Amino acid sequence: MAINPGSYVTDISDGIVLIKNQNTTIGYCRFTSSGDIEYIYVNLAYRRQGYGSILLNEVKKITGKIGAIHDPISPLGAEFFKGLGIK
Repeated sequence: MAINPGSYVTDISDGIVLIKNQNTTIGYCRFTSSGDIEYIYVNLAYRRQGYGSILLNEVKKITGKIGAIHDPISPLGAEFFKGLGIK
């Protein structure tokens, strides 16, 4: 299922990328200025649709890279990062 870019809004503030629509927060990612991922979360109803990748792409646009992934990482999160070839 392709994500319609007009179906969500991306907000970026001091070390946080947030994706939301008119009803809810879809997901967010907290990151450092060096591109380390401190925390990433996607709402259960929106998982496996590409929103996690959108969050990481925004971090990469801002910092120029994806750095280390900070612990703790859930089993699903580990699977997500492994699928992207990260960590």
